[in-house]
Amino acid sequence: MSGIVVFGAGGRAGRAVVAEARARGHEVTAVVRDPARHPALAAERGVRVAAGDVTDAGRVAELAAGHDAAVHTAADLGVPADVFFPAAARALASGLGRAGVGRLVVVGLAAVLPTEAGALLLDTPGYPQEYRAFCLGHGAGNEALRRAEGAPDWLVLSPAGDFDHTGQPAGGYRFATADAGSRITYPDLALALLDEIDAPRHHHVHLGVAGTTPPTP
Repeated sequence: MSGIVVFGAGGRAGRAVVAEARARGHEVTAVVRDPARHPALAAERGVRVAAGDVTDAGRVAELAAGHDAAVHTAADLGVPADVFFPAAARALASGLGRAGVGRLVVVGLAAVLPTEAGALLLDTPGYPQEYRAFCLGHGAGNEALRRAEGAPDWLVLSPAGDFDHTGQPAGGYRFATADAGSRITYPDLALALLDEIDAPRHHHVHLGVAGTTPPTP
């Protein structure tokens, strides 16, 4: 594979994706808003750091040229979520299409993932509502991607519940419906994401993943 372009590479999920991609031998273009704030990324062998705005289709196309896959894990808390995430989805669909990128994996949000009963996690009793607007903005981004013409083969992956910010990686994962008590580390999510780039199995859907210790051979 000639390379993977990662939008939002400076965040925790983005850094985990870059690390896993490099561990598998992929060349990576790490896209951030301000490269000067991410010297550690620039110091990694096989990583090119570039400035870019994921809502700018022209810049997306320029940065993605020559890559086979893209990852979107960017957020901009200075822009309303229902504006930023749909704009990013449309720009990625257009820009990656122009660049000839065949696969896009988006890091999503469990709140807009269905539970086993079918309701969105966000709408289940007791689920925190203080970030409801942000969650719905994520969902609007997913919908914009579904409706986009010319989008690459895409998949949205999110924790089935939330990230485990301090625990040790389990070394594996399983696909799961939304569950508020479920947890996964950033490195374990990156495993699932890179597996879906190296050997895509799921298409045009939002799936949740939970951390799990892989079976003993």
